Amino acid sequence: MKAEEILEGAKTIAVVGLSRDPAKAAHGVPAVLQAHGFRIIPVHPTATELLGEQVYRSLKDIPEPVDLVDVFRPSPEAPGIAREAVEIGAKALWLQQGIVSAEARRIAEEGGLEYVENRCTAVVRATAAISRN
Repeated sequence: MKAEEILEGAKTIAVVGLSRDPAKAAHGVPAVLQAHGFRIIPVHPTATELLGEQVYRSLKDIPEPVDLVDVFRPSPEAPGIAREAVEIGAKALWLQQGIVSAEARRIAEEGGLEYVENRCTAVVRATAAISRN
């Protein structure tokens, strides 16, 4: 499945590593997705609210189904996040631009998840003109 099809099929996106800093891509990209109608669920170790949404400490703490796990964490953290994404029954794992992990790919694909790495969800959204609004 192509990245555009994965994003087109996603309504609820858990963002691991959503930043408090509006100047960072890890804040701006999810904000753009939210502005285009995607449901964003922030995952952050210490924040309580980001982008007007309740923050969860881990993917396992999210009390609703997640279509896509969007990762803004360093590559070495990706395998652990991939395991959690499989555990919660996410449909896809997406590592943002600059994040690559052969192990995360293996875990995701063996767990039945679609997988994208080293691509920006906001760029794919804009290029494919995907919007939930």
